[in-house]
Order: sequence, then structure tokens, then C-alpha cells
Amino acid sequence: MSAEAKLNVIGRSSAVALWGLAGKIVSIEACVSAGLPGIDIVGLPDASVSESRKRLRAALAYLGIPVATQHVTINLTPGTVPKIGTGFDLGIAVAVLKAQGVITREDTESIIHCGELGLDGRIRPVNGVLPSLHSGLQAGFDRFVVPAGNSREASLLGGARVKAISSLAELVNLYGGDLTVPELPAVIEAETAASGAPELHDLSEVQGQAEARFGLEVAAAGGHNLLMRGTPGAGKTLLAQCLPGILPPLDDAQAVEVAAVRSLRGELEGGEGLDHRPPFEAPHHRSTASALIGGRKPGTIGILSKAHRGVLFMDEAPEFSRDVLEALRQPMEARQVHIHRAWGSMVLPASFQLVMAANPCPCGAGMQGIETTCRCTPTDKRRYRNRLSGPLLDRVDLQLELFPVSPADIRLGGGQEDSATVAARIRLARKRQEDRYTDCAWSLNSGAPGAWLREHFAMSPSALRDLDRALETGRITMRGYDRVLKVATTLADLEGVEAPTPDKITAALSLRTQDS
Repeated sequence: MSAEAKLNVIGRSSAVALWGLAGKIVSIEACVSAGLPGIDIVGLPDASVSESRKRLRAALAYLGIPVATQHVTINLTPGTVPKIGTGFDLGIAVAVLKAQGVITREDTESIIHCGELGLDGRIRPVNGVLPSLHSGLQAGFDRFVVPAGNSREASLLGGARVKAISSLAELVNLYGGDLTVPELPAVIEAETAASGAPELHDLSEVQGQAEARFGLEVAAAGGHNLLMRGTPGAGKTLLAQCLPGILPPLDDAQAVEVAAVRSLRGELEGGEGLDHRPPFEAPHHRSTASALIGGRKPGTIGILSKAHRGVLFMDEAPEFSRDVLEALRQPMEARQVHIHRAWGSMVLPASFQLVMAANPCPCGAGMQGIETTCRCTPTDKRRYRNRLSGPLLDRVDLQLELFPVSPADIRLGGGQEDSATVAARIRLARKRQEDRYTDCAWSLNSGAPGAWLREHFAMSPSALRDLDRALETGRITMRGYDRVLKVATTLADLEGVEAPTPDKITAALSLRTQDS
């Protein structure tokens, strides 16, 4: 190819621009033209994408393909989609080398490329490979090139033909070029930002607390939010840490969603296949609303999204700031986090089960009905309890009071059901819900509309008498009315009966309001 002909070649490749978990296919075009030497990148790149030209220049020079005397224009289309991150490096390099004639393969535009370019031509792993592959598959692509350091992560997604490479020279040779591959080890990212595994327990470790154990079982069976109030040492945290052990494992689609969130955070380790355990997140009470929601900058994933398809445990819930607590309200209803910032808008998944634990008063000793050493004033107690606002508590289906463990509970311990036994009952209840909601947009009682339940079970006014009275007297709101019906349905599912009976509705109302 003559020098003049080379100047008329447009090299093309493809990549994925992630915006949260959603991805948009980006076509990368490169043109080598006459003019002042340099590399221009256009198409709404952020700073990390713009810096790609420096990494590209150094890597090509290292491989013996200098571009210092050429003017290269790189266009990322569509130009209205923001491009964020270093994962575009590999696609940009392929497009430039195709424009130079180094790569002769014609179908580079039909392959998704993802990877960061090192100065020595090696390809470094990047975050978000799993959602990038998923977006590519949805857009009709089935061939992908990823860094060797992301190969195990990429293998989690079926249906994708993935080629893992360790250096740019290796890829060039696969695409018809002829370069000497440097004898350098592949870059396998050393450490990730993954947090340690949560401390989980078995229900057999819980002493006493029969009502709280039952409430936890109901919460797990129907996916209901739960609040536990009790003195320090009553077992609130222990019970919450038992919840993941009795929840059913995630199905493959849910496990992929969880893995995609971890991939965006750089916390995914794909060596053992998909992890079907529900996530368990327990943020510190000094966490900020920004840490909870995410979105401080594009691509930042918050704790609510980390808890997607799992459990969000907020210990000492009244100690969280008001902004954090009120930020829970919309995600609890929508099962999503809607982020609106100066840089744009983003929607992230946040379908979690909320479990909160709280002391009865600031000192923790003031349980009603028992003799304590509490010296908090009624005003102190009221102010402490009011930190959990009415609108937030209205979204919590089960509200339990835990009393201190007695010596009798300790002496009689050892015969408690373990998590495996309880989990078996929960699986049966979940199966009944799955069969009931086969043609519905929801799969658990916690997501079923109250109107649907009333119509489906043809509930009579006599069956709803206690619930109607509670609504008339202001003990519950209309939202609470529907949530009591959801819990009553879960109680029926646990017992294997076809429909909630009046006694189940009364029991569900008691679990919500703690009124006998």
C-alpha cells in the first residue's frame, strides 16, 4: 500500500460505553492524515479516555510502530454518549493500526474490544468487563477481546466467544499483522478493592428469642423488610447475620446481576464461577448518603447497589444521619437508585431486603415492661425513636421487640433449629409464591400489590375487619394496610394454606405494630 493510499484508510473497531450497568455500543474510527503530528480524540471522551493518546503513542513506539510524525484523528461515535474509563484503549489501538495498514483483518468493527494499554504494549485488566460483555451480547455482538487479567470474569457469561490477550502485539498478529511479541508476563491485577467476606452465623447459635426467630423466617420467606428493637446483647446483630444463610440461593440471572455490580467496582473474582449466595452489606453508621447511593462521579457504585439481590443490614439504625435514612425511601419502593448529578443521570439496580437494628433508647437499657437501669428521660427516648421517621418505618413490614436473653434461655439452649432446617421451609414458601406469580412482574409477596392480593384471594369484609379498624383509627396507613396483607400471605405460604385467613391477618398486623 502506497503512503498516499494509507492516508485514505479509515480504521474501525468497536467498544462499549458503560453508564451504570447499561452499555452503549461505540464505533471507534481512526484516520491517519497529513498535518501537524499529534493524536486527537473526539466524541465526548472524559479525561481518562483523552489520556489514551499518550499511552497509545508510547506503546506503539515500544513495539516499533512510531506515530510521532503523523496526525491521527480518532472519533468515538455516537458523539452524544459520554465515554468514561481506560477500557477504550484497546479498541482505539486496533482502529489506529488498521488505519496504518498494520492490521489487515476486515471484521475488526464486529468485535468488541475492552482493555487498558500499558506503555510496553501489555494489556491491563479493567473494571466492568462483565456488564460490557452483557451489553454487547444484547446488541448482537458475540465476539469479544478482553485482557488476560479479566479472562476468568469473562468466562462467567455464557454465549460469548471471548479471546483473552496479554499484549497488543499478540492481538495484532491475530489480526494479520507481523510483530514480535515482547517476552513479558501477562498483567494479572494483583489486588482488588474487594472488602472482606461478611461474618455470617447459623440460627442454632441464637439463644431464646423465639418470636424474633419466627419474624426472621417470615422476612426471609416473603422478602419483607425488618426492624428489630432491643437492648444490647439481645441478639439483633446475630439474627441479621443469620438471614443470608436461610435465604434461597440466587438463580443464574440474578447471580449475573450481582457479578456485574461487583465487576463495576473491581471486586469480582471469577475463578470459582458464579456466586449464588445473596450479598450481605452492613455499612457503618457514619457512612454518608453519597456512599450509600453512589454516583459521586460517573461509574461510582453505592452500597445500596452492592446489596442488590441480597441483604442491607443497618446496625444501630438511629445513629445513621437523617440524609442516609431518608435516602432509603425511594429505592425501597422502586428497587432502583435514580442518580441525578451535574454530570448527568443514571439508574442503578437496588433490589435489597432491608434489616435494621435499634436500641430502645440512647443508653440501650430502656425496654418497656422490664426493670432496667435506664436513666434516659421520656424526651430523650422519644427523640431517639423519632430518628427513624414515620415514612421510613411505613415501608418496614415487620417490627419486632427483642427482650434480653434470660438464664433459662441459656440453660435450655442447644435444641434450636439450625439454618438448614429453616431454609427448607422457606424454599417451600418461595415455591408457592413462584407458582402464584408465574405471570406477574413480581415474584415475592413483598412485591405484590395489595389490590392484586385482595382480588386474587377474594377477601371478604369480615376477614379484613381488624385491618379496616386499624386503618380507620390511624394505627396504619394505606401503605401499611397493603403490607400487612403481604405478610399475612407469607404466613399462609409458610403453613401451606391456600389463602390468608383472618387469624393470619391479625398475626401479620401484630408483627407490624407490636399490638396484641
